[in-house]
Parts: sequence; structure tokens; C-alpha cells
Amino acid sequence: MTAHEPALIGLDDPILVTGAAGFIGTRVVEQLLQRGFRQVRALVRPSSDLTRLEAVARRAADGAALAVIRGNLLSRQDCAAACADVAVVFHLAAGRGEKSVPDAFMNSVVTTRNLLEACVDHARLRRFVNVSSMSVYSNRGASGAVLHEASPMETRPELRGDAYSFAKVKQDELVMDYAARFRLPCVIVRPGYVYGPGNEAITGRVGIGSFGVFLHLGGANALPLTYVDNCAQAILLAGLTPGIDGEVFNVVDDEVPSSRRFLRLYKANVRRFRSVYVPHAASYALSWLWEAYARWSDNQLPPVYNRRVWHAYWKPTRYSNARLKRRLGWKPAVTTAEGLQRYFVSCREKLRHA
Repeated sequence: MTAHEPALIGLDDPILVTGAAGFIGTRVVEQLLQRGFRQVRALVRPSSDLTRLEAVARRAADGAALAVIRGNLLSRQDCAAACADVAVVFHLAAGRGEKSVPDAFMNSVVTTRNLLEACVDHARLRRFVNVSSMSVYSNRGASGAVLHEASPMETRPELRGDAYSFAKVKQDELVMDYAARFRLPCVIVRPGYVYGPGNEAITGRVGIGSFGVFLHLGGANALPLTYVDNCAQAILLAGLTPGIDGEVFNVVDDEVPSSRRFLRLYKANVRRFRSVYVPHAASYALSWLWEAYARWSDNQLPPVYNRRVWHAYWKPTRYSNARLKRRLGWKPAVTTAEGLQRYFVSCREKLRHA
């Protein structure tokens, strides 16, 4: 067994994956089954489409088993039942797409609290993996600096005007609090932008579509992309590698493209559309003006574009996966070049059937 070979639990130990029917969750379940784990529980919402999970189960390794549990993380009873005797929890369920802070808080923070409470009641837990996001960082340091696991988190996430990042900051704080107070063995994984077949959107880190034109805001910025299979692999290692309790891992692939190169490749491989590049100084000034007008108008125009958003998404920044490689032995199985080609094919297919 190598230094990085997972050995925290055995193949017969129960594992719970929340958000298992989602874009990343399905891949986590698939990789667990491929490794031969025989007691994988997939917690899904009652309304979830199980088509992809059922296909994963059919491809499972001999002896691997998947139990699908329909439940609601807002129900403490459902959480207790799902967590009973589990050795590892991979918590991927989150309130994505929520427009309001209260809804995002309810579906990311309250649900996580219920899950953590259920884990406190079950002493068999060996690892709780909270899947967060790199959007929790404030990134208000020097331009062009490396964003890493020790970079400061957003201290006033409510001022960013982004319900998702607000909820993720509060979720991480909650997990760290439970780890300290109850000595829960927790690890936090913070992916960059996860892309691949099943998520064909252009990340907002490239730019935004507004008034019939795409405003390209990223310019020469590196994009913190991670292909979905690579991200799932990192999450898996965070749950199965011994000796890393209390640690945080950012997930970003090797040789990621700049925003400008990504946009050029997307237009060449998927579809052409009009875009206008907005230099960083101009985009920062526009963010400040939008923020100032929102204050002046008493938020008649919500400050959805502001300086905190600019720092988090459009400021020139570099990214590192050194800790992930050093501590977990992670290596992206899919190169960025291959990942982008798969993504572009999926984008074309989606447009063809739209």
C-alpha cells in the first residue's frame, strides 16, 4: 500500500452520499462502486430523477451495492435514518440556484446542521466530507496573487449579494464549529468551477450576458476549472485518506485556460456569438458605480454587481492544487484539453436538441 492509498475504512463499511443524483454526486457514487464498496447509500430528494444513478448501479463492480434513499435533509428524522451507523458521509447536497438568502440558508446551512446533528448521535463516523466552493474566499489581496487554502474567507458574505456564496460561507463555518465542539472528523473540499457533460453553462467567471451582448470580464485571468470526474476523485480521496481530519482542499485542474482562451475555444467549437471585452479597470469601476447607485436608490436596483463580487470572480488571480496533490496524492485523470473537448461535444448536443 502506498503512502496515499486510501485505508480509512473497509469495503463493507456503510457510506452515505447526499445530493447523490446531482451533477457531481452521481460521479462520486460511481467511483465508490467502481472501488468495490458494498454499502453505498445515495440520499436523494423525493422528486429526483434517478436515471443516471440507475445507470451507474448497472455498471457497478461485482459485489458493490447501492441503496437509494429518498428523503429530505430538512427532516431530522430522515437525516438520522440516513446516517445510522455510517462510517463516511460525503455531503454534496446544496441549495443551488436559490435566489434569496433565506432559501439558500435553509437548503444549505440548516440541512447541514441536521446532518451534523445526526452524525453526533452516531459514534461510528470516521469522516464527514463537506463539499463547499472556492467562492467562499474574499480574494481581496494583491492582484495576481495565488489563492490557496489559507486565503481569508469572506467575512461579510451578505454584502456580496450572492445567495449561494453566502450559504457556503455559513455552511463551512458551521462544519468547522461542529468539528471543534464535538470533535467530529471533518474535511472540507472547495472545488473551483466544476464543468463537463451535464453542466453546459459558461461560468460567470468568464463574463455575463446582458442586454443582448456577452460582456467578457475575465480577460487573461486563469479559470479555476475542474472536470467533474477529477473533482469527484478529489472528493473521494478526501473521504477515504487517513490522517487529514480538519484540513481544507481546493480543487482545480492542471493547465487551466485563461478566460480569453476559453471563450475563443467555446466560439470555435460550440457556437459563435457577440462578445465585448471589458478591461479589469473598467469592470471594477462599473462594479463600484452599480454598488453606489444601489445605495443611493435604497436598493431599488439590487447591488448584484459590486466590488466584493469583482474580487471573487473577475480579479486577476492564480490558483494552486499543490496541497491536494501533496496530501491526497490526487492527480487529474482527465486532462484539461480532453475535458474541454468532452464539454464542447456535450454543449453542441444540448444545442442540437434544444
